[in-house]
Amino acid sequence: MMQTTNQIALKNFVSVEELTNLEIMSLILRASEFKNGIQPDRNLTAGTYASNLFFENSTRTHKSFEMAEHKLGMQVISFDTSTSSISKGETLYDTVLTLSAIGVDVVVIRHSAEAYYKELIESPGITASIVNGGDGAGQHPSQCLLDLLTIYEEFHTFSGVKVAICGDLSHSRVAKTNMQMLQRLGATIYFTGPKEWYDPTFDQYGTHKEIDDIIGEVDVMMLLRVQTERHGGKAMRYTKAEYLDQFGLTVAREARMKETAIIMHPAPVNRDVELADSLVECRRSRIVTQMKNGVFARMAILEAIMHGRATNV
Repeated sequence: MMQTTNQIALKNFVSVEELTNLEIMSLILRASEFKNGIQPDRNLTAGTYASNLFFENSTRTHKSFEMAEHKLGMQVISFDTSTSSISKGETLYDTVLTLSAIGVDVVVIRHSAEAYYKELIESPGITASIVNGGDGAGQHPSQCLLDLLTIYEEFHTFSGVKVAICGDLSHSRVAKTNMQMLQRLGATIYFTGPKEWYDPTFDQYGTHKEIDDIIGEVDVMMLLRVQTERHGGKAMRYTKAEYLDQFGLTVAREARMKETAIIMHPAPVNRDVELADSLVECRRSRIVTQMKNGVFARMAILEAIMHGRATNV
């Protein structure tokens, strides 16, 4: 099948903020082409190597990147953080420097340190391209792209689409990345959830509302996992049932949603916390679709990186 989307070229992929709207849309459309059966250019990826360094637990992002790499025809160099020289005190920089030196072309990294990638992409000694698989509570650009793809598939536009981002906002890299890009692309953003997990800097992107005040108005309910691992050891002051009742998507609230509205969640889902268990795979839910779209979005990202390397961007 012929390739139809204008191909973009990237040196690294660490933050969607660095991309233009045109580049974002090109990636979305290219991912959609992959989903619809267009095959990648294997000449572009022949003899290329990727390695995935995940220093935080991950199923969806890690395996989605690995699947995307295989579908593109890349060779995946396995890396286990627990048995690497990092256990001997080696720095992230030196680990990536080593992988770059032995011929790895693309290194996908998830790390707890925010903006860990700055030192890596600024180093002349590191020739491998860096793809950010999530940095602390900072950015999650590939998740943002797959979420944008999912919304675009549904509504064929971002302009005027009303999106509620719900839950543990201040600890969520998904929330921070998505609010910036969705607003830039023309969506209207609402925030809802516990006030103690809301940062006033988010006011520039949207408005904080009570969930019951917006449930019948929004087109997308984007729920977030309660990230207890980022709460500094503090116990959540709500029981699971209390959180669902006050801030989550209950069956009763789902019944009040617009007929065309959809439910999203980056997963993993805390069932009966952020949303009722029965809603995870209900007709409105696009959670499984997001997982599927993650492979195609990451194929588009990696392909753009390989175009960049081929053209010395």
